[in-house]
Amino acid sequence: MSRRDGWAGFKAAESARTAHHALAHESAVGHVTGSALYIDDLPEPRDLLHAWVRLSDRAHAGISQLDVSPCRAAPGVAAVMTFDDLPAGTDVGPVAPGDLVFANGEVLYHGQALFAVAANSIAQARFAAMLADVGYDDRDAILEIDQALEKQAFVLPTREIAQGDAGGAIRQAPHRLRGRLRIGGQDHFYLEGHVAMAVPQEGGDMLVYSSTQHPSEVQHLVAGVLGVPDHAVVVEARRLGGGFGGKETQPAHIAAIAALLAQRAGRPVKLRLDRDDDMVMTGKRHDFLVDYDAGFDDEGRIHGVEFMLASRCGISPDLSASINDRAMYHADNAYYLPNVRIVSHRCFTNTVSNTAFRGFGGPQGMMAIEYLLDEIARHLGLDPLAVRRANLYGKGERSLTPYGQVVEHNILPQLFDEIEHSAEYAARRRAVADFNRRHPVFRKGLAITPVKFGISFTTTHLNQAGALVLVYTDGSVQLNHGGIEMGQGLYTKVAQLVAEEFGVAMERVRVTATTTGKVPNTSATAASSGSDLNGAAAVAACGKIRARLLEFAASHFSVQQSGLRLVDDALFAGQRRLCSFPELCKLAYLHRIQLSDTGFYATPDIHVDKSTLRGKPFFYFAYGVACSEVLVDTLTGEYRLLRADILHDCGQSLNPAIDIGQIEGGFIQGMGWLTTEELCWDDRGRLTTHAPSTYKIPAAGDTPTDFRVRIADWSRNPAATVRRSKAVGEPPLMLAISVFHALKDAVASVAPGPGSVPLDAPATPERVFMAMEQLRARGLQEAPGRKTVAET
Repeated sequence: MSRRDGWAGFKAAESARTAHHALAHESAVGHVTGSALYIDDLPEPRDLLHAWVRLSDRAHAGISQLDVSPCRAAPGVAAVMTFDDLPAGTDVGPVAPGDLVFANGEVLYHGQALFAVAANSIAQARFAAMLADVGYDDRDAILEIDQALEKQAFVLPTREIAQGDAGGAIRQAPHRLRGRLRIGGQDHFYLEGHVAMAVPQEGGDMLVYSSTQHPSEVQHLVAGVLGVPDHAVVVEARRLGGGFGGKETQPAHIAAIAALLAQRAGRPVKLRLDRDDDMVMTGKRHDFLVDYDAGFDDEGRIHGVEFMLASRCGISPDLSASINDRAMYHADNAYYLPNVRIVSHRCFTNTVSNTAFRGFGGPQGMMAIEYLLDEIARHLGLDPLAVRRANLYGKGERSLTPYGQVVEHNILPQLFDEIEHSAEYAARRRAVADFNRRHPVFRKGLAITPVKFGISFTTTHLNQAGALVLVYTDGSVQLNHGGIEMGQGLYTKVAQLVAEEFGVAMERVRVTATTTGKVPNTSATAASSGSDLNGAAAVAACGKIRARLLEFAASHFSVQQSGLRLVDDALFAGQRRLCSFPELCKLAYLHRIQLSDTGFYATPDIHVDKSTLRGKPFFYFAYGVACSEVLVDTLTGEYRLLRADILHDCGQSLNPAIDIGQIEGGFIQGMGWLTTEELCWDDRGRLTTHAPSTYKIPAAGDTPTDFRVRIADWSRNPAATVRRSKAVGEPPLMLAISVFHALKDAVASVAPGPGSVPLDAPATPERVFMAMEQLRARGLQEAPGRKTVAET
């Protein structure tokens, strides 16, 4: 794979041990050798039981019979629990109720948990679970967004954001377009599936090892179903084998079942879902139906636009309120919309409740506006890049978002200029057109799309974090914070910040497992805010300890405190080395100086009026631009991504090596969402794509052979983030919208000239082929006598 520009400027010596350097992931060796421990790798306690969950095989039905007595009598079974056996709480809904631990008299989706069994082995638990006698009275089910809209079936009230007079501006504009776009969902397909191990402690306490992005939420919900205070439950997670949002709310259900069975049996219980049950039982990215109505001028500049965004939420709210809010907040993406109305329907369907996924609604909102701009360009016969540039946010009134926040430090024009030059867009656009004229079977497509992604939880109170830092007398440092390491490098970045604060080598800093027993009431590691929040909290804790150390050192060595520095594992007064860091720590201890402290951080200057959704929901924006080129086989619809050029804004990157990895991985995951990853349900509400044999995530071979990824190393975050860095977890995923529109560009080439290009997401080879056939058929009306590819 060619990464011609990826590591330029990042050849930091291994001796560099501070932030902004490209250091290896703290668990890299463990990942490669297999020695990194995940929950299923932990030593199993004595008398461990294994759990299995029996799932509904109906989408909507009354439960006429549920006899689990054969399960209880099966070999090796220690506990069986149904809804009627729950000791206290019955619901694990994260924000609003609706997510029952077990079904109560009615099942609402295919795959809903009916009951659970704990036995001496997984095989015994599964065998016993299948012995239950379950009877159903089938009921009508709502399975599609269109049905929900027709029946006005919603899990939450419809919301609206409006600015100006959209309807009037549309009617008065020189041109008008209406259309519809369907955007598919996506399964998280984390390498490590959902797993929890609950271990009873003395006095009725419970220790829960959970693969979760939100330990505090798991703690609270598990305590609720057990009927104990939060302090009686400790939740711990050292690392996850991927999360992508799928382990933000969903792990509470898995942990609750394990803890309930452990409490009932008085023995440790592990619940590990197999891949099929994991995909059937847990939520996905929301799929969307988008209607648009836009008015615009001859240059493609939008005068007014109305969007209807309808999402499949499933049977309960889960996080659908915030996800759909963020979709509305990102329906502008990088563009000024002077007159706009955005309506959001949160649809009830008899399918699993959809949940957080990398981007959290932002990708769907961005797809809506990017699709519209592409359609406007094709309607006018203009280059889509020119139309995108014409609509970019600017200064003054052209910097105001539909929700009332001003877009500050907008570097998208510079990013566009730089990538248009480095990606040789103009020359390649001519080359693509020439290729398509000369090749009747293969066609190429090219597209550039931008990203403007808001950083902060849109639920304001979640923008907080805590940390605990312990310095020992040998100069080693233990760090604990509320963030979760799920492969994205959070632990590494925060450890770099701590090492820099004390002027010590990274080897001196050990990050321990995240646990509710050390840092309480934490927010989820989500919204791309892990480093912003936890890094700032850790720096705050270090700052307190550092200040005490320097104050003590000034007195002890009789020097001016203002001249003291902690650097290179030592204490310096100017250029004079006074002692090593371990010696300083030992001296401080002997003089009874506190060597531990907590830190706390709350994001400043953010606010939202939840009744109108207006305000300043985001502390800052992260930007990026991508250029993608594809090759399509017009006989089959199959395609390849030939080249991708990415220029992304990380502010002053805390760790360029990790951030490059996040950009690459996010882009490929986004490409999967928009191309090959298709979720399918049958007419009975059964998910038919529930295994790698039927659900196609992108693999190494789908990565372009020419992959040019660069960080805009000249960028600095004007917001007061830790070390002027910017979040990088979610924004790169949306750069893959360029791949979708490159495919759309290739499809359009089969019928040159103005006109709509009908292509929904994901743009599977089948959809690409059928879109080309529709264009060919349209061309036949203009040129009778020609045959379509299917006819030949």
